[in-house]
Amino acid sequence: MNQIHNASTQGTLVNTRAAVDEGLRAYMVRVYNYMAGGIFLTGLVAYLTFSAAVVERGDPGGQGLTSFGQLLFDSPLKWGVMLAPLGCVFFLSARVNKMNVGAAQIAFWLFAALMGLSLSSIFLIYTGQSITRVFFVTAAAFAALSVYGYTTKRDLSGWGTFLIMGVIGIVLASLVNLWLRSSAMQFALSVVGVLVFAGLTAHDTQRIKGIYYEVGDDIVATSKAAIMGALSLYLNFINMFIMLLSLFGRRN
Repeated sequence: MNQIHNASTQGTLVNTRAAVDEGLRAYMVRVYNYMAGGIFLTGLVAYLTFSAAVVERGDPGGQGLTSFGQLLFDSPLKWGVMLAPLGCVFFLSARVNKMNVGAAQIAFWLFAALMGLSLSSIFLIYTGQSITRVFFVTAAAFAALSVYGYTTKRDLSGWGTFLIMGVIGIVLASLVNLWLRSSAMQFALSVVGVLVFAGLTAHDTQRIKGIYYEVGDDIVATSKAAIMGALSLYLNFINMFIMLLSLFGRRN
């Protein structure tokens, strides 16, 4: 009888573990699908915005701004465009628990589109070839770091406070450098930024994986967790891309 009971218990544990593994896999796939969709939407909006804002000229200057481009890049509206994605992140983070899943999805896609509007200026600064090259380098680095965060047995939670302090330091130093305009400081910030967001990619992947075990079988909570997880990884990817582009991008 004991053998039968033990065999039954082991069978139940195996089935439970298999169900958890399958659920976790589906959850992480949803996170990465949201993230990839957000990056695609951001890139599409950025390119279409640049195409509408810039006109090619035959003179040595090469490019000129349309009336839409002057409004977007050369008027006080540019500050609103730059700050709108940040406001959207704060709004989504503060309100996601009170939203239904559909509203949270709309907020995420709106954020990704606003980020594309904000990032359209990189096409004015860097060549298309270098943007493409740095994007694929970022994608490869991100994939490796995220796989590490997902598979490692090491607890990365201790990195969190240090990395968040690093992000705050980068933001404050970047604001100061808006006035100083120091190329050396910008180079240092880019190097530190790459390291910080690389660490956050591994840390957040492990954290997002752990959230699945916390929310359990709650479908609504899992869906919202997937959106917020995608937002975290999206921000890490975009910031790492911008830092690498600052270091290795070829300027127009």
